[in-house]
Amino acid sequence: MSAGERSVLIVAHTGRTEAIRSAHLVIRRLTEAGITVRALEGEAEALNCPEVQVVPVDPKSAEGAETVMVLGGDGTLLRAADLARPVGTPLLGVNLGHVGFLAEAEREDLAATVDRVVTRRYDVEERMTIDVTVRRNGMVVERTWALNEATVEKAERERMLEVVAEIDGRPLSRWGCDGVVCATPTGSTAYAFSAGGPVVWPEVEALLVVPISAHALFARALMVSPESVVAVEVLPDTPRAVLWCDGRRTVGLPPGARVEVRRSDSPVRLARLHLTPFTDRLVTKFGLPVSGWRGHARAQER
Repeated sequence: MSAGERSVLIVAHTGRTEAIRSAHLVIRRLTEAGITVRALEGEAEALNCPEVQVVPVDPKSAEGAETVMVLGGDGTLLRAADLARPVGTPLLGVNLGHVGFLAEAEREDLAATVDRVVTRRYDVEERMTIDVTVRRNGMVVERTWALNEATVEKAERERMLEVVAEIDGRPLSRWGCDGVVCATPTGSTAYAFSAGGPVVWPEVEALLVVPISAHALFARALMVSPESVVAVEVLPDTPRAVLWCDGRRTVGLPPGARVEVRRSDSPVRLARLHLTPFTDRLVTKFGLPVSGWRGHARAQER
């Protein structure tokens, strides 16, 4: 691509007819604006748009692109984050799913969203991610990462998992449980939320530790410093476990394995069209009842 040429990478949930229709609109409007549109191998054929530039699925897919436009739900955006994070390209999600907490725009705003991309009228915020290291017998056997969460779960439905949680090199508690979620603030509204963890505002930097269905007196969700190192050790006399990162990347954990979670130096960048307060986003996404609130009226009375 020549110097000065603009490009946008499209990542779409091609299993949905609506996503393909939306991609056609995006591709047409961007192309008309003189912007090169990239599409991933494996998706380009489903999109059936000869004007797109087909790129392989690798860490350089989004290199040099202004944004990665994501057409789908949070799962599609998490998949796109794998491509955008290594090169620091902002993700702009258009929600075609259900809740779509990570998305910035809804399907009915698609044309206006493309116009904002064309005119570069958006802000970019950084979201904390976590680095995840798996050790066995003291040796590193896997390194991965997550935007939402890393979860150690039992691999056998009928048997409880036995783990010991550690914070900053000190043992915290032993739990017989279904698993342990280690989440970022972004992930506080995902799996950690379902497991009973708190909702954390994105600008709060912290790590969450949420045991899942733990049989223990002390089994509360914890929020620790972003500089802390959290470890979960699978005890030797316990069944096999599995590590899931963002519900996408998985690693088998034999008895005795150790999972370490720490803040990463590489954030995920999200393009923002609206500086909407996070409180309003919670109310909208979860349909929270706020009728009867008179805060605005009281402010006007002052």
